[in-house]
Amino acid sequence: MPERRVTVREVAAATGVSIATVSRVLNQQGRVAPETRALVERAVEQLGLRAPTPRGGTPKPVDGAVFVRCPYVLTDYFGLIVSSIAETLDRHGRQVVLNAGEAAAQDPVLARLPAQRELAGAILILPPEPPEDLIHLTTRRFPLVVVDPRTTLPPHIPSVSAAHHSGARQLTAHLLSLGHTRIGVIAGPREWLAADARLSGHHAALADAGILPTPAHTRHTHPTTPDGYQAALDLLSLTPRPTALIAFNDKAAIGALQAAASLNLTVPTDLSIAGFDDLDLAQATTPPLTTVRQPLAEMGRLAATQLTRLLTRHPIQALHLELATELVVRASTAPVP
Repeated sequence: MPERRVTVREVAAATGVSIATVSRVLNQQGRVAPETRALVERAVEQLGLRAPTPRGGTPKPVDGAVFVRCPYVLTDYFGLIVSSIAETLDRHGRQVVLNAGEAAAQDPVLARLPAQRELAGAILILPPEPPEDLIHLTTRRFPLVVVDPRTTLPPHIPSVSAAHHSGARQLTAHLLSLGHTRIGVIAGPREWLAADARLSGHHAALADAGILPTPAHTRHTHPTTPDGYQAALDLLSLTPRPTALIAFNDKAAIGALQAAASLNLTVPTDLSIAGFDDLDLAQATTPPLTTVRQPLAEMGRLAATQLTRLLTRHPIQALHLELATELVVRASTAPVP
């Protein structure tokens, strides 16, 4: 049976506000007090029905700034994404309200966004919040796009990410082509979507070669240089030890290079090491890192473009965009000794 649409009159009756006010909220037109807007949106959500279709032609574009949330230090990885977002939004005449830094991760800011009239929408980069918090924003008709989701998103929330599975699969296939069959993996946190996708890609490449994955060859840790160092020491203590290590990112790979040096292992003669991201530092190591290049700037541009289309009431071509990665072979990988 087709789902019945809630009428403006029913929403007005449930909230005790005028039909005109309900219409302004649902069409996102005119000024409405934040508490009144929240009241109407809650009523629509609680009724469990779809909001009425806006009348009077095509809805007007949503005015206001874009809230960009990146609750991490703006290093080269996150800095590239944020810079690209800001440049793209500037070309579209949108101001940016930036929420960044590790301290921002503890701020429950998402729930407050719909009530801030100066904001039109948001771009969330690797959001640490649970999917329920993002769903709440969409039920309040607050436009948003997620860059590099940390966890699985509901199908209706737009996102932009890199092809983590295929990138990791290509990297492992490269090591297998060099004769490596004992490959240690310094994976990301278990709950991260990217970590799961990359580990899946690694396993797929092993399966292509007829090799079963060895759980003892995987260490889940945070993608930092110190954590990469400790995970690499642990993996290299195995007997027999891995002949190659794949790190979740370039920073963890640098930790692996440091661990190899502390054990008097020469890279790549004794041990091959590879990373992921292709940051500038990947070319500055000794030897330079083999890695997988993520299109970070393009991810930022597409996220800003997707949100701009939502705010100008234009349809977006795809809700979930996955951008191709590129294997970059350098001197840190070589045939198995």
